[in-house]
Amino acid sequence: MGFKRLLASMGAGGASVETELTEANVVPGGVVQGEVRIQGGSVDQQIEGLSVGLQARVEVEGGDQEVKQDIEFTKQRLGGAFTVSAGAVHVVPFGLDIPWETPVTSIAGQQLRGMNIGVTTELEIARAVDSGDLDAISVHPLPAQQAILDAFVQLGFRFKSADMERGHIRGTRQRLPFYQEIEFFPPQQYRGLNQIELTFVADDREMDVILEMDKKPGLFSEGSDSYKAFKVGHHDFQSTDWAAYLNQWLADVGGRRNWL
Repeated sequence: MGFKRLLASMGAGGASVETELTEANVVPGGVVQGEVRIQGGSVDQQIEGLSVGLQARVEVEGGDQEVKQDIEFTKQRLGGAFTVSAGAVHVVPFGLDIPWETPVTSIAGQQLRGMNIGVTTELEIARAVDSGDLDAISVHPLPAQQAILDAFVQLGFRFKSADMERGHIRGTRQRLPFYQEIEFFPPQQYRGLNQIELTFVADDREMDVILEMDKKPGLFSEGSDSYKAFKVGHHDFQSTDWAAYLNQWLADVGGRRNWL
């Protein structure tokens, strides 16, 4: 599968650039493969540098409102300087590592609303930097992440929305400057809940799972038991019944707060 985008035209008679992804479906910790194709124009041109990276559109709190900001969260330089001859085609293949913390953008083949992550291409020429359009990728859950998502579905929760927020969750292994929240509507049996927010923060061995309840007004007061964080290993997650685990937590909190 290929996705082509016109990156830049560098002046009259200048070269043009396209980035093509071999496969846009990836998982955290994986690699997105592709190539950058530079088509020479009517004159020779010296390219000072070429790089690819990953960019996310993130919500940033600004005063009384939230604004969207594009954040590049990984970058890879593709070789050094080179010359593109007039009329020639210069092809640069690449394999870009996907950080383990990269947010999920697709679940069960469905694109999550609010998620915008893709590959950017940057060309340096004549001491200027020219950035192209975003080539979108679909980031699918790791098996351990899918197990948690499946547990919510099994309990009757429905997906509401997802977003990426700039900031840091204390006590986690987070290294990126932003994190993802996946929001669910609860089923009827959890009548005291408005929604639950789910966050994954993974590395190559395990992940932190962060859950936060959003209560319905007037049903219970704020408290530490409306927030839960636990660790899940990538290789031993199958030993736990996650639906039962989550239901027990919800039942315990609901019983203490008299909303079940």
